[in-house]
Amino acid sequence: MTTSWLETPPRASWPDSEGGQANPFVRYRKLLWSWHRWIDAGLDDNDFVAMVHALDDSVKEVAGTGFVTTPARWVDSLGEDSQAPVFAKDETGNVGGSHKARHLMGLLLHLAVDAVAVDAAAVDAVADNAGATTGANGNARLAISSCGNAALGAATVARAARRPIDVFIPTWADPKVVAVLEALEATIHVCERQASEPGDPCMLRFQEAVAGGALPFGVQATENLWALDGGRTIGWELADQLGAGSADHVLVQVGGGALLTSCAIGLLEGTALGPLERVPRVWAVQSEGCAPFDRAWSRIPAAASVDERLRLAEQHADRLMTPWPDPSSSATGILDDVTYDWLGVARGLLETGGSSVLATEDDIESANQRVRSAGCNADHTGSAGYAGLLAALREGAVSPTDKTAVLITGIRR
Repeated sequence: MTTSWLETPPRASWPDSEGGQANPFVRYRKLLWSWHRWIDAGLDDNDFVAMVHALDDSVKEVAGTGFVTTPARWVDSLGEDSQAPVFAKDETGNVGGSHKARHLMGLLLHLAVDAVAVDAAAVDAVADNAGATTGANGNARLAISSCGNAALGAATVARAARRPIDVFIPTWADPKVVAVLEALEATIHVCERQASEPGDPCMLRFQEAVAGGALPFGVQATENLWALDGGRTIGWELADQLGAGSADHVLVQVGGGALLTSCAIGLLEGTALGPLERVPRVWAVQSEGCAPFDRAWSRIPAAASVDERLRLAEQHADRLMTPWPDPSSSATGILDDVTYDWLGVARGLLETGGSSVLATEDDIESANQRVRSAGCNADHTGSAGYAGLLAALREGAVSPTDKTAVLITGIRR
């Protein structure tokens, strides 16, 4: 199985209308690996639902909002460069102002399953007390490497679950983000780049903390595969919102790669089990100033099959995925100098027939202005998927008559 990928649970099923259930972790629970682990331990579906609602209530107390289906619509004004409107799914109203908390809530549910799977008598305690999500490593601190929306999502969910968390941030972190992290009582570690150390110093310090016993509570599936479980809810929602007509292309910005990987899996499952009649082609979007995935993608050896190309990619990973020197872009949230989940991204593109595209800084600025004019309060990272669409249309990689969809992922602070 490819690194950074989740297969579909064997007994997974797509939900019916369920009375319009808004909480995605309830609505799509029978697709979640955490639910299947719960049921396989002999526990009850009603108790799982109660646990999700209890955790969600705690999140609401901290963040002012819980997890709900995020809106999506066809936007005429975003289709100026094409002959069709663009389908935009807006994640800026999500917990923490981005999609990141979806990944973290998915992780939290696995911690909750760990807490009770060995002792069914503990189920009621978890349903009544969101802070009981301790698991076998109940005294371990949570840890994440991030200075943006991922850190905010992790700190929010950790505070709701009453778990201590260490956040490893760079020296240039946004003071507004740091202030919110402090308000959420996260322990902040500022990491300076060392000339003798290649790669991201925050990730290096984070990995040292994990080696010392901390639990990885971030959005890199390479560090914790369950980060993809909750992230898939966005792909499932998008499949339901697009419906049978689907779209020809979905463009997703790529930093660490977990968002695109999760969405690609969700869309593939939406085709196999849900309403989609065909899977849209998924495109990875990076900026010209930081494009480690695009560089690796262009160098993956040709092969006769998807499996063979993925095998060759993994075999040559040390040569293909190397740190990008001096990352720079106004879309700061995708400035990961390494695309950690790049093999999952590559599989998502290969499985859906998609590809990679680079956005210029002009594309990123123009996209942000247009998205904000359309009523989405997104930052430059959040609108970078649409910047990729502008680039793909200009280059002729996407036809002006094609139906396209983008994710608007991060709120402007």
